[in-house]
Amino acid sequence: MEWLSIFGLIVVTFIMIPNVIYAAKNKDEKNKCTNKAMNIIEQIGRYGSIFFMIFNIGLFENGFASDEAYVLWLVGTATLILAYWIIWGFYLKKKRTVFALALAIIPSLIFISSGFLMRHWLLLLFGALFSIGHIYVTHKNIAEE
Repeated sequence: MEWLSIFGLIVVTFIMIPNVIYAAKNKDEKNKCTNKAMNIIEQIGRYGSIFFMIFNIGLFENGFASDEAYVLWLVGTATLILAYWIIWGFYLKKKRTVFALALAIIPSLIFISSGFLMRHWLLLLFGALFSIGHIYVTHKNIAEE
């Protein structure tokens, strides 16, 4: 099962749980961003990041450079996930711009830092695409509120 990253699957699951809860409670919410290119970049980045966090395909993957890099990834990712959940709690109580932007930035940081620390260059690439698209789309959506 070297093709499956259990840690990556756990990280993605912990990122997705609050999003699923939010989507279930806000079924009628629409994407207000009309820039099709940025919406596409966001989705390509999102699904690419999720895929490369979970699956090891052996292409442009070098693994952690050291045990210290692994510990930094583990502690950093756990901290970012905890912050993400806490901010989701605040956002669910009161939709504020600062919370919405933080909720766009934190998963971006998780994907980019994971790609960098694991020397997983495709994850880093898709994480960068996701960051550009997701932060832009989120900003456009909150600007319309």
